[in-house]
Amino acid sequence: MLERIRRRLTLGYVGIFALILVIIGAVVVARFAQQAAAQQDELLTQKVRGTSDWVRGPALRHYQEGEDPLRPRGRPDGPVGPIESSTEPNIGVVALAPPEGANVQDSAVLASSPSSSSFGLPFEELAQRAAEKGETVIETVDGPEGEMLRVVSVPMTGIEGKGMAIVQAAQSRRVVREAVVNLLLIFVPVGLGGLLLSGMGGLYMSRRAMQPVRDAFQRQRTFIADASHELKTPLALVKINAEVIKRDPTAPDNREIVEDQLYEIDRMDALLSDLLVLARLDAGRLDVEDKPFDLAAVAAEATGRFLTRAAEEGVRLEVEVPDELRVCGDPEKTAQILAALLDNAMRYTSKGGTITVSGRAFDGRAETSVKDTGPGIPPKHLPRIFDRFYRAEEARTRAGGSTGLGLSIARDLARAQGGELTAENTGGGVAEGGALFRLRLPKG
Repeated sequence: MLERIRRRLTLGYVGIFALILVIIGAVVVARFAQQAAAQQDELLTQKVRGTSDWVRGPALRHYQEGEDPLRPRGRPDGPVGPIESSTEPNIGVVALAPPEGANVQDSAVLASSPSSSSFGLPFEELAQRAAEKGETVIETVDGPEGEMLRVVSVPMTGIEGKGMAIVQAAQSRRVVREAVVNLLLIFVPVGLGGLLLSGMGGLYMSRRAMQPVRDAFQRQRTFIADASHELKTPLALVKINAEVIKRDPTAPDNREIVEDQLYEIDRMDALLSDLLVLARLDAGRLDVEDKPFDLAAVAAEATGRFLTRAAEEGVRLEVEVPDELRVCGDPEKTAQILAALLDNAMRYTSKGGTITVSGRAFDGRAETSVKDTGPGIPPKHLPRIFDRFYRAEEARTRAGGSTGLGLSIARDLARAQGGELTAENTGGGVAEGGALFRLRLPKG
């Protein structure tokens, strides 16, 4: 299931990236095509403007003097003007001189580029419209071979306002299409490469994104297995004891068996209560108050409840807290945390040892700590000391009997109040000199 989710995440990453690429690519290509078309119009207009002095001057003058504008006197080979000498082969240019008051169809050709005929120049209808409007006309028309042409028609008045000429420049729209295609030939491989990289990156990111989920599932499976084991053992003992009583209800040992059953039932009840607290913490449904209270008083009260047990086990309890230590949180949940820490310390402190409860304020927070003189926590177990159902019995040698949930619940209760619970050894990273648990809460 997790692998299927990972593949879906990867496809989602790639799909989103592909959609972004398509949108960006469409915008870029459309903008590029628009600019290429505008540059084509500008180029054709510049070609026309480049011939303006020659057309308005010598060409129109020869025409107005009745001479053949293509072969004036003294120039048997025809004029060599800017149209004939400098126009690129892929651009056609023609200059027309319509008779005064006549239609453009009757115009004389003042000059034309060598390639003008291949473009089908002149286009009389466009020239007529330019002459009538007295302004530049730019349009796309069908060429002689069905090819789309961009045609610019510019009207020009002769020198001293005598006569008129229409200059047309044409170029195939294929130039713009080829520029767009060249852009696509660059953009498409780059986009495909980007998609490939995004796929690889998506696999990597989905693997990292799924790792916490994998860990959570693994913790859940471990938690369920441990909880099942913790419940199965006392249930099996209760069943066995019940079968013993059933075989001989009047046996004198039944009282002891019933006491064992009650102990196991109490143990299951405590385990189920802890599981319920954890479930509520995980769901965020545990009611945790947020109000000012005296941490010193709560610590002293929690320690007082362990005095009898400490005396029975030969452990010394010391309280070193200030007269007042104002914090903000839940006093009942804080007392539960301290009870779990004291219970843990009592379990692993040998006879004649000492457990010290202290408190202090610093940097906008208040801290209370529980320190014991037990064997300490081996460094390899220290990172997992707050894991659910985790025990390091081989390291801390006193008999346990706990479910392994107390410290985990204590840490989660601390975090629910905006605080933190940490564990360390009083001898630093080495398990010697006992364990030290620090509970920090926001100051009230």
